[in-house]
Amino acid sequence: MHNDPTSRPQSPERMPVDLRPTRGPVEYDDLVEVWRQAVVATHAFLTPEDIEDYRVRLGAQWLPAVELHVAVDADDRPVGFLGMDGNRVEMLFVADRARGRGVGTRLIEWAASRHPVLELDVNEQNPSALAFYESRGFRVVGRSPLDGEGRPFPLLHMRRNEQG
Repeated sequence: MHNDPTSRPQSPERMPVDLRPTRGPVEYDDLVEVWRQAVVATHAFLTPEDIEDYRVRLGAQWLPAVELHVAVDADDRPVGFLGMDGNRVEMLFVADRARGRGVGTRLIEWAASRHPVLELDVNEQNPSALAFYESRGFRVVGRSPLDGEGRPFPLLHMRRNEQG
């Protein structure tokens, strides 16, 4: 087989992952790094100061406040995670090396297998996340002009029913 520069690039191969509950604070540093990679890649509207402020609070406040499940590679290294509060997806982040390789989909499908209705908020200024969720059956059901902390980062409220 030869390289044909006119052919479309192949999409990355799906990454085999296992899903497991978090091991708690002992792996929060690894999860914060997954988060940082994802945010730098997808949240262009945030300043470096915003990212640092959120990073500090992520491990101290936000990770302990949700039910965390982690996607891990063959070496048991986190490549993504999902934070749930009941049927609400409060956070879903995937490491750079695993983006576009099915990790986020696996995490969403895992959550959907436990909750017939899923809800979440997504930053309106993050079109790749919006497209990801829409392609997995979520629909916009509302909008807030400010985020939960009153910052000017509009949120789209989304919902997915068990039919998708």
